[in-house]
Order: sequence, then C-alpha cells, then structure tokens
Amino acid sequence: MTEKIKISEVLVVEGKDDTANLRRFYEVDTYETRGSAINEEDLERIDKLNALRGVIVFTDPDYNGERIRRIIMEAVPTAKHAFLRRGEAAPKSKSKGRSLGVEHASFEDLQAALSGVVGHFDDEENFDISKSDLLRLGLLMASDSRQRREFLGEELRIGYSNGKQLLKRLELFGVTLAEVEAAMSAYPQEGR
Repeated sequence: MTEKIKISEVLVVEGKDDTANLRRFYEVDTYETRGSAINEEDLERIDKLNALRGVIVFTDPDYNGERIRRIIMEAVPTAKHAFLRRGEAAPKSKSKGRSLGVEHASFEDLQAALSGVVGHFDDEENFDISKSDLLRLGLLMASDSRQRREFLGEELRIGYSNGKQLLKRLELFGVTLAEVEAAMSAYPQEGR
C-alpha cells in the first residue's frame, strides 16, 4: 500500500462519509458539522482549531454545503477553503443516490480541490475588480448571468455566488480581474 499524504490542517466536512472517503487517501483529521446543523459551539471549536492548526472548509457543492461555508466564513474569516466541482461530487453509481458530496469524489478530484485551496485575502487596496467589470463580463444583469457565475465558480474553484455576493467572494479569495477574464474567456458562447 502506498503511503498516505499527510494534511496538517483540520478539514471541516459535513459528515462521517466525507471523513471516510478522505481517510482512504490522506492522513487527515476532520471536524464534522453533522450536516447543515452548525451551531455556535461548532463555530467556537472551528475557530480554536483554526488558531491551533489551521482549517480548510471542504463542504459539499450544494445548497447546504454553501450555507455552512458562508456561516463559517462569517465566524472564522481566516479559514481556508477547498472546492469540489459539482460533477466531481456526484455519485459514480445510481445505487449511491443523487446527493452531491465529498464522499463521492475520486482521489484525483480530491487532489485537485485540495491543491487549489484558497484563503482569506486581506489587501483591499490591491483588489482590482469592480461591479462594472462584472457587468461587462455578463456576470450581473444578463439573461445568462446565473450560468456565467456558476461557470466562473467552477473554473476558479470558489463555489457559486449570487449576484450580490460575487464581488465580495472574489475579493475574499483575492481573485484578480485577469483571472476572472481568463476564466470567462472559456465560457461557451452561443454561435461559436
């Protein structure tokens, strides 16, 4: 058996199946939120773990996972984040159900997500994206803005954001205008 990769930070996941899948490939400690039921006690523990070892929030790419991520972002703004794409978190067989989850991800997809960990960006002066840039790129107020934001979130591995949250999320993770433009240049255009 090959040696497992050690992850020094604690991964915040939703449940025991996520932990089990991660431990197939990694030597890792996890903190399980037990689904969407995250409370003040959980947030205090996550904050303490972040101060001691650092944490990586690795929730499912669905509504509850994004909800948990937002709650943790608010309470522990210096936490790091790893994102799976929706297709990477889908069950590989029909017998596994239809829910998205870290528990369904392959080693390659977990590696890609964990190698793309993003952290809190605390340099507002150098943030170069404006609301007019988002409008110009069709990420706001266009007929396909939602699809464009979904595409951008997948490409940059920062998860989905609605129109009101997008600028804040891009700033939080220190995404540059050049990165957004490069990602959006790959967006499939009609008539191409």
